[in-house]
Parts: sequence; C-alpha cells; structure tokens
Amino acid sequence: MLSAIIVAAGGSRRMGFDKLFAPIAGKSVLAHSVDAFERADSVAEIILVALPDRQDEVEKILRGENFKKVRSIVAGGERRQDSVSAGLERLDESARYVAVHDAARPLITPQQIERVYEVSRTHGAAASAEPVTDTLKHADVDLAVTGSVDRHQLFAMQTPQIFETGLLCEAYRTVFDQNIVVTDEVSAVERLGRKIVLVPNEDLNFKITYPQDLPFAEFVLNQRSQR
Repeated sequence: MLSAIIVAAGGSRRMGFDKLFAPIAGKSVLAHSVDAFERADSVAEIILVALPDRQDEVEKILRGENFKKVRSIVAGGERRQDSVSAGLERLDESARYVAVHDAARPLITPQQIERVYEVSRTHGAAASAEPVTDTLKHADVDLAVTGSVDRHQLFAMQTPQIFETGLLCEAYRTVFDQNIVVTDEVSAVERLGRKIVLVPNEDLNFKITYPQDLPFAEFVLNQRSQR
C-alpha cells in the first residue's frame, strides 16, 4: 500500500500571500497537487499537513473537490521535518510505502508518481528529479564569480520522494535524535547510508515560489488539458 503525505504548511514568505490558495486553471494550487495523487492508481490514502490556522480553509477546498482518498488533515510544525513527522504519525498501519510531496508543486502528474513508486519498490527509496541544464558558477560574498561547477550528473530535487515507510521513519528518528535540520526526505535517508535512486522527470514540475510562477503554471496546465 502506498500512502501520500502532502505538505502544505509553509509560510509562503517569498510570495507575500498563501500561494496554495491561489487559483490556477480553475482551481487552487493545493487542489491541483492533491488531484494528481487522487488520480494515481497506486495511492491508497492521502494525509494532508496544513498550517494550524488554515486547516478549516484547507478542509473546505478538499470538500469542494470531493476527493475520496484524503484520510486526514493534520497540523504542521515549524520546520518541514516537523510537518512530515506529523503526517507519518497518521499513516494507516498497512502503509508499506510513503510518498512525500510539496503541495506547492501543482504540476506533478499521476504518471510521474507511478514511475517514482515503481523505482522505490525495487530500491526502497526513490525521488523525482530534474537534470541541471544551466551553467553553474561559484560566487563569493560580493557575488563575484570564483569558479565553475561541473553540471554533469547534477540534479535538482523535486517531489514526490517515495520510501519504504520503515526506512523513512528510521531516518527521521535519527534526524530528531541528532538535532539535525534537513530540507527534504532524501537528505534524511542519506544519513543512514541507504541508496536512493533518482527518477528523471521530463515534464515540468517546478515549485510555486514567486508570483510570476502562477501564470506560467496555469499556461502549462491549460496546454496539458488541450492535448
């Protein structure tokens, strides 16, 4: 059984407003992210982690979309790892695998979810990622270029990131025991020395971060709907 934890407890500081409630292509950013997991055949349940003071609004959105797989809406914590841990506590006991996804990535597709899941079933840990194609540079504190970065075999991490449930729980126990801060689940599992396989995503799956990302995401979704 595959369960999904969708993390919707960020502060949207760079956006200036809660980006997850922004409308794109007919529904909210949050609803698009949940919808992809709702349509993924392998996903049996969805746990949504929200800001404590926005849970009622989140529930209203989900009820309006009539999602069938959302089992719980739980309050998130101050850090991402706190929010994911809160979601892990609410998983069904039969959840053998767990996917963690950023609600701010509304362009994820059911097809990519299934691809990452298949790889995780073979290796125990897998994550969606995008090959880096830009030229990368090191810079000093004054933003003066100090050197180049070889982009060969460099990837920008995305979500979902999917793991054997026991593995991810163990990784987070280690993170909290050692008082470490991690920015994603791969970073937590890496500390156990476990192999994590990347699944290149050939479709757009960027994170909504700035206001200009919203019209671009809407354009992508409208183009997909016309195919």
